[in-house]
Amino acid sequence: MLKDDGTFIHFNNPEIQASLSANTFAITGHAEAKPITETLPGILSQLGADSLTSLRKLAEQFPRILAPQPPE
Repeated sequence: MLKDDGTFIHFNNPEIQASLSANTFAITGHAEAKPITETLPGILSQLGADSLTSLRKLAEQFPRILAPQPPE
């Protein structure tokens, strides 16, 4: 799962339960938060359209995130 802050939640051996009538999914298992740099490019083939869009937006924000901030 791609989070807004640019980290991924990676599940090892996830178990997935679904209720299609309620449009609800539950993912359980051991999860680790990993930085995006640790997971790319291995996950690119696993990303759906929504995740690719989020990843593109995150990449566009990197110059602003990494730019030095003026002192207050």
